Amino acid sequence: MNKNFFSIIFLLIILPLVFYSCVKDVKEPGKMSLPSGPYLGQTPPGDTPELFAPGIISTPLYTRDIAMTPDGSEIYFCVSALGYNLIFYTKQTDNKWSTPGVAPFIKDLKYMYYEPHITPDGKMMLFLSNMVDKDGVEGDQDIWAVNRINDSWGEPYNLGAPVNSDGAEFYPSVTKDGTIYFTRQPAGDANSYIYRSKMIDGKYSDVEKLPAQVNCGTARYNAYIDPGEKFIIVPAVGIEGGFGGTDYYIVFRNNKDNWSDPINMGNKMNTESGREYSASLSPDGKYLFFMSGRTLPDTTVTSSNLTLNYILDKFNKPQNGNSDIYWISASFIKQLKPEGF
Repeated sequence: MNKNFFSIIFLLIILPLVFYSCVKDVKEPGKMSLPSGPYLGQTPPGDTPELFAPGIISTPLYTRDIAMTPDGSEIYFCVSALGYNLIFYTKQTDNKWSTPGVAPFIKDLKYMYYEPHITPDGKMMLFLSNMVDKDGVEGDQDIWAVNRINDSWGEPYNLGAPVNSDGAEFYPSVTKDGTIYFTRQPAGDANSYIYRSKMIDGKYSDVEKLPAQVNCGTARYNAYIDPGEKFIIVPAVGIEGGFGGTDYYIVFRNNKDNWSDPINMGNKMNTESGREYSASLSPDGKYLFFMSGRTLPDTTVTSSNLTLNYILDKFNKPQNGNSDIYWISASFIKQLKPEGF
């Protein structure tokens, strides 16, 4: 997570108004009426992005980041509101999904918990937090982990060196062979860069800063690696021809560890909003999930017919300018792949 984006959070101070719309289907406190079936009962998208689980995951709240267990029975996502920055989850049992609640390993709500990533084998979840680390440092952004224990998660622990440093580390993603990709903002540096660390004999090796094709633009962060390490999705700023603000770019990798030039992922994913900086694949690789802060256009509104109730109604729904989670068939990625990759 880039620290610059915390300035967005102040926009949420009027969010108590929002909770009415979030719980309008609640039949009793804490109980939502949820559909059954895979992906929270949502109809899978085609080549056009669709809002994911509106009213359940995509709500009027500032929502981003999504991760799933390999079998798709648990979905984790992040919400910022009312001073909380938390990972929520919903779990499918006997084809029924639970009401979203705070992830079970979160105990102290004063800290930030963001950017969950479940390893391809399902044995570990990585996430960003500013909890107190083993050196007693509080407020530093580090990558933390929890291990899978039966059908839940163990206690959080700091991933430590060489992945974490005295700078800020965030947005982890892991390949099938255990290589971790992440973003680091080195101490004293205003910019952040994409790194990786290979798993060798059960330990992370010295970190490697990735080449200019991956560390593209004037700023980049929150890169997501394909589990097969065939490509990486990089939210980046400052590349000519972008749509505005942060755009999603894809950089392909071949079996010689060469990287292609960054390719803009187009207007299916990118908008002028500039709030596109969190992407991930479904466990089976069929769907691409991504965050976007787009709004629904309305050409019928003028200064003479605009009312406060109209604004409140629009604000109390997804696509109000806060970020939402969308999904799209990942098949279009093959069309972007350049020759030689």
